[in-house]
Amino acid sequence: MKAIDLRQVSFSYDGKTKILQNADFSAEYGEVTLLSGHSGEGKSTLMYIVSGIIPNVNYGELAGEVMIADEDINGKKLGYICRKVGVVLQNADEQIIQKIVEDEIAFGCENLAFPPDKIQKQIDIVCSLLKLDKSWKCRTLSGGQKQRLITASTLAMGQKIIILDEPLANLDKDGAAMLMGTLRSLAKAGYCVVVIEHRLDMVLPFVDVVWHIGDKTVKKVEDKAAYLRAQTAKIGDSCPIYAGGSPLFELKNVKFAVKDREILKDISLEIPKGGRTVFLGENGCGKTTLMRLIARLYKPTGGSITQYIDEKFRQKSRGSRAWFKKVGVVYQNPDYQLFMPTVEKEINFGAPSPEYAEHIAELFGIKHLWHRHPQSLSEGQKRRVSIAAVVACRPEVLLLDEPTVGQDYDGLCQMVEILNKLHEQTGNTMITITHDVRCAEALCDKAYLIASGTMQKSGGKELVREYFMS
Repeated sequence: MKAIDLRQVSFSYDGKTKILQNADFSAEYGEVTLLSGHSGEGKSTLMYIVSGIIPNVNYGELAGEVMIADEDINGKKLGYICRKVGVVLQNADEQIIQKIVEDEIAFGCENLAFPPDKIQKQIDIVCSLLKLDKSWKCRTLSGGQKQRLITASTLAMGQKIIILDEPLANLDKDGAAMLMGTLRSLAKAGYCVVVIEHRLDMVLPFVDVVWHIGDKTVKKVEDKAAYLRAQTAKIGDSCPIYAGGSPLFELKNVKFAVKDREILKDISLEIPKGGRTVFLGENGCGKTTLMRLIARLYKPTGGSITQYIDEKFRQKSRGSRAWFKKVGVVYQNPDYQLFMPTVEKEINFGAPSPEYAEHIAELFGIKHLWHRHPQSLSEGQKRRVSIAAVVACRPEVLLLDEPTVGQDYDGLCQMVEILNKLHEQTGNTMITITHDVRCAEALCDKAYLIASGTMQKSGGKELVREYFMS
C-alpha cells in the first residue's frame, strides 16, 4: 500500500495558469522521499494537495486522483485528512500560536483528542528528540529553534505520513543533521516521510527516493549522485578579497539580555568598512541579536557599539529614518518587511527612481512578478523581493539574515552573484548570517564564529570551511 499516490493531477489557482499538469507522484511507508526543484515550480502546491489544504483552504481547479493511505481523499474534509497527514510548513511564525513551547506542542495533540497522560509523554519525547526546553517562550526563540518547534509539534501528533516543507531552512549544520537523522529513524519505524528541500548536500545522504518537479510535472531521479553534483557545486566568488581597513562598527564588551535570559555575554569585534563580514554559529547563539544591535533595532544592555558612518548619528542609540536610509536590514522572515500591495510598489518604495527600481527588479529576476501581491508569492520569491526592496534603497550598509532561504541551487548562485556585483559597484559594507556553506564562503572576507553568546574565533574563508566541515 502506497502512503501517497497522485495520478494525472492537474491544478490551477486562477483557472488559467497550470501549476501542475497530468503529474504523477508517489511515496511509500518506510522511506524518506525528497521532492526538489526550482523555486516557484509547484513544490508547496503539491504538498497542499496531499495535505488537503487544496481545495479545502486554498481554492482552485484540481483534477486527477489523490490517494492517501489507499483512500481517495476527494471530497474529504481537512480535519479527516489531518489525522492521516502531518505537515510542517515553510514559515514557522505562521504555525506558532501559543506562548510557551510546551503549550504549542500540546495544541495539536489536544485537537486530536489525545488523553492528558499521552500528551505529556509526546511532549517529553519530541522535546528530547529536537533539543527543546518545554518552558521556553516561543517569541524569544531563534529562527532555527522555531523551525525545530513546529517540527516537534507535528511529530507529536503521530500521523504516519509526514510532509516537511524546507525544514532545514534556518537550521545550523548540527541541527540539520539531527533532524534528518530523526526523520530517517521514523521512516525505519514505518512512517512515510516527504521532505521538500533545497539544501541537497544535507538531505540526500538520508533519503531513499528523489523526485524533481519542473515544467508542471514531477519525475523520479534515478541517479542521486549525479543530481547532487549538479546542485551542490562550489559557488565562485567574483570579488577580490578585501584586505581590511578602518572599522565601520566597533563593538566593545557588548552584552544583551531579556529579563533573566542572557543572549550575548561579551562581544568585542570590528566590522571593516567596505568589507563582507559573515557571522557563523549554531541556532540560538545570538547571531540575529548581534545583527539587530548593529542595526540599532535593539539597544545593548552592556558595553558599547561605535559607528563611523556619520557623526550625526553618534549620540543616538536607536535607528531613525535617516539611519535606515544608510543601513538596510533584510529580516530572516520576509513577511516582516513586505507591506505594499504589489511587487512594483514594494521595490519602488525606497528606490531613488522608478528606472532604478526596474533595474533592480530585472537584476533579481522578479520583473515578471511586478503586479503580483508580495504575500501571494512562494517563500523563495518573497525572499528575492525582500532583498531587492532593501537593495533598491542603495544603503551604505547591507545586513542580510539568511538571504538564501527558499532558493534552489540556480537561485542561490544568482543571489550570491548579484550581491557581490552590487557590493563591487557600490562599495557597501555587507554583513551576512547564513547556515549555507556555499553562500557563506562566497560572501566572505571576514568571518566571526559566535558561540554561547561570545565571539569564539575570527578569520577569513578558512574559518567558514573549518566551521562547516568540523
